[in-house]
Amino acid sequence: MRHGLTGLVVLGMVLGLVFGVACHAFVHDAGTLKVITGGLELATTIFLRTIKMIISPLVFATLVTGVARMGDSGAVGRVAGRAMLWFLAASLVSLGIGLVTVELLHPGTGLHLQAASGAVADLKAPPLTAVSFVEHLIPTSIVDAMARNEVLQIVVFAVVAGVAIGNIGPAGRDLVRMAESLSTAMLKMTTYVMYLAPIAVFAAVARALAEQGLEVVATYASYVGGFYLALALLWAVMMAAGAAVLGPRRQWELIKTIRQPALIALSTTSSEAAYPVLLEKLEAFGVPNRIASFVLPLGYSFNLVGSMCYCTFAALFVAQAYDIQLSGAQIAQLMLLLFVTSKGIASVPRASLLVVASSLPYFKIPDAGVLLILAVDHFLDMGRTATNTVGNSIAAASVAKWEGVAAIPAAERAAEPILEVEG
Repeated sequence: MRHGLTGLVVLGMVLGLVFGVACHAFVHDAGTLKVITGGLELATTIFLRTIKMIISPLVFATLVTGVARMGDSGAVGRVAGRAMLWFLAASLVSLGIGLVTVELLHPGTGLHLQAASGAVADLKAPPLTAVSFVEHLIPTSIVDAMARNEVLQIVVFAVVAGVAIGNIGPAGRDLVRMAESLSTAMLKMTTYVMYLAPIAVFAAVARALAEQGLEVVATYASYVGGFYLALALLWAVMMAAGAAVLGPRRQWELIKTIRQPALIALSTTSSEAAYPVLLEKLEAFGVPNRIASFVLPLGYSFNLVGSMCYCTFAALFVAQAYDIQLSGAQIAQLMLLLFVTSKGIASVPRASLLVVASSLPYFKIPDAGVLLILAVDHFLDMGRTATNTVGNSIAAASVAKWEGVAAIPAAERAAEPILEVEG
């Protein structure tokens, strides 16, 4: 089952596409269609909730173990610095690609929309301030952070705890072993949960197509096609950057290794659904647990390259649709605003739409324009979520390469002794 899971996920996507299109074409009774889509939504919800119940203890256990193995705060700071440097460069590149693509293609030009009254209440995001960012960053309680799956807060607590455990000498060995055992148990649970992945993929794809059909994609062909062209350019840049650090052969091996979690992210539009198996695949590729467990959670908050590319593309598409011309200075301000706000609500569902909706009023662009792109958002969310997953994988592998540990075989890493650090 494990070896054939990727094939089953692809099969689930294909069957979901066929079933969803058939339902949209032949089921004309609204009540019957609602029953069908409700059942499909239930299957997807079960899978996503089982994944979410694993995320918090897995992030906590693997990160505590990884940081404790590093042994000193200097190593932690070095890895964090390298990761954040990569994230900063990747963020600027993704925003720039979204900008260049939408400005060259002008997918919104010619729509000539008029501002309509009425707010987009469900897509309002609170303004990001220094206080709200710190509140989002630092937990008041690790139990509360884990209950709400606030990954960034869990990362902060786990890093501090890992450094402390790594510096209390022999007394910390039992705590590290406990964390390792918890991590192993969570990964075993992931194995069980992944048996549901093909069913969840089938249900997610089928539901989206049953509700909207393929016609909606054709209606927004220039917008959808333009964004996926931007993603293709972003992938090309990511592949080139990964090949420059890892080497072309290792880069290709990495893509083959992570194809399963990337497919899961693509079809379920959930980065959380891909996280546990992605962590496992990166370790199998040669990224040590102490690196992967540290870089991945940070990346899920600071390296959403697909989402940032989308935010730029979508915001300027709406501006074009309303015939609003932004100056160079205003575009630069928009880029900066999107860069900052995309870090503040990373754990919020449909965060990209929230970022776009909260940014438009600053430039007197009607936020009702978000309703224009809402119809096809699911199909774009698939691409940006898969891109986020691949981008974080390349980042983790590259940081491991810089640390000089990316080529350690999985079997040898499993035999690594627990690092003891004198207090």
